[in-house]
Amino acid sequence: MSFITHSLLSLALLLALAWGLAALWIQAPGGHGLRLVWMGLWAANALACLAAVWLQPRYATPARWVFAVAAVAAVALAAWWISLTPSNQRNWADDVARSLRGEVHGAVVTLHNVRNFDWRSDTDYTARWQEASYDLETLQSVDMALSYWMGPAIAHTLVSFGFADGRHLVFSVEIRKERHESFSAVGGFFKQFERSIIAAEERDILYVRAGPRGEQVFLYPIQMPLAAMRRLFLAYVDNANRLADSPKFYNTLTANCTTLVYDMVRPIVPGLPMDIRLIVSGYLPEYLYRHHGLDTRQPLHTLRAQADITQRAAQAGPVADFSARIRATAQQTTR
Repeated sequence: MSFITHSLLSLALLLALAWGLAALWIQAPGGHGLRLVWMGLWAANALACLAAVWLQPRYATPARWVFAVAAVAAVALAAWWISLTPSNQRNWADDVARSLRGEVHGAVVTLHNVRNFDWRSDTDYTARWQEASYDLETLQSVDMALSYWMGPAIAHTLVSFGFADGRHLVFSVEIRKERHESFSAVGGFFKQFERSIIAAEERDILYVRAGPRGEQVFLYPIQMPLAAMRRLFLAYVDNANRLADSPKFYNTLTANCTTLVYDMVRPIVPGLPMDIRLIVSGYLPEYLYRHHGLDTRQPLHTLRAQADITQRAAQAGPVADFSARIRATAQQTTR
């Protein structure tokens, strides 16, 4: 084999080593000690293959045995990985404990398990799940909320639907974490979390992020025809029903809070291109502005300043007129 071939094989082995170690660290059964044993065996297997790649001309027969053992180990790891399947039956954290379901009767959508918690802190709250009906004939607006929790590039994306009676319902694609779990971007690559769609009152889901969690929250009015708004609302309901019936894993790159919204919007607004800003969602306003999803009559920096509801949301608290309070200053500014 040539030097280039040796190098490419070595790179492939190193990538397989890194992937296997991460997968085993996050998902291997048997507790911390046994997890380290599995990782050690996988590392020894990969390193033996690396040595065999470079020493094969001198030790041809032993190298064949090394590759044979490595192939068996790779098949075993792949079979274990495929066996990891999502479930709706786990010891879920309270804020994702229930699955959203919806029923559509003409223009009226009835949602079961809409979240409406009273948050006093991130760990002190009164849990409340409710049933609510929404008439899509009275749907008036769509807002995109971005909640920044780790620098300017990373934000959680939420979509809020406003109705003529003053109610605002937020849909959020989130990890469905168990009680002992917390978010991990790396874990999101390795089947650590199921996927959930939460429907919640703004006084719950926007307040807890701006207030108790101390995140910076922006709320951008989206330019979208009414028919498209209704189709997007129904797309969320359809996806929620599918998840309730057939759970799926969250994926940090391909199935996250922004890419899944894009997947729902793309059939409604044809021609929207893929963009790196769908991954680094903190820059999503630039993407929307470029494709006329925001009001381009004003410069983006003005829209961003108007969209910052962090202080108003934190100060309002989880009050009944939360939605009106977080929009009051922005509405006055644009008059």
